[in-house]
Amino acid sequence: MGLTRAAGQRRRIGLLGGSFDPVHVGHIALARAAQSALLLDELRFIPAGLAWQKGNAAASASDRVAMLQLALGSQPDWIIDQCEVRRTGPSYTIDTLLELRAGLGPEPALVLLLGADQFRNLPSWHRFDELPLHCHLAVTQRAPRQLSALPEPLEALLAQRGSDALPDAPAGTIVFFTMPPVPVSSSGIRAQLAAGQRPVELLPPGVLDYIEHNRLYLRS
Repeated sequence: MGLTRAAGQRRRIGLLGGSFDPVHVGHIALARAAQSALLLDELRFIPAGLAWQKGNAAASASDRVAMLQLALGSQPDWIIDQCEVRRTGPSYTIDTLLELRAGLGPEPALVLLLGADQFRNLPSWHRFDELPLHCHLAVTQRAPRQLSALPEPLEALLAQRGSDALPDAPAGTIVFFTMPPVPVSSSGIRAQLAAGQRPVELLPPGVLDYIEHNRLYLRS
């Protein structure tokens, strides 16, 4: 029996951003774990346009969106939000949150999903300290490492915003949730594909066929 929320509580929308270059089983596992642990009503996958800390993606935005469509299948409460690939310039998360708030209004709870490495790197993000004004932050770990020795600005933010559970509020807290480790990365998959390997077990159904049909990630 899964957890349930009290009747009348506000809608919770999870936000999972990334290059998805390509989308892999770790992304899907994180999404499922978050939806279960945080009782999300909807989960939006947000592929980056220009990921300012990573540079240009290896695959085009249209290919990355197409692979996401295959990976998500017919899951009714998972959707692809293309706001960042439509936007010119760097994909800053604060801009995405402001755009989402403008469209969705102030009431829904927005829950930004982060891996532990992303969370540790948060002080380098553009206007990172403003993020909790517009969303909750939900942090998990995809590798067997504990969060320790966090940067001082992050320790201060966690002391101010940390919570054991998501409140019935649109934004403002940092929470943690767990999931089994999934040892996979997009960069590792790209390296395998460039070497002529077929890591079908690391990709959602249909994604490897798409990659091979469109000759993505071949060694140049």
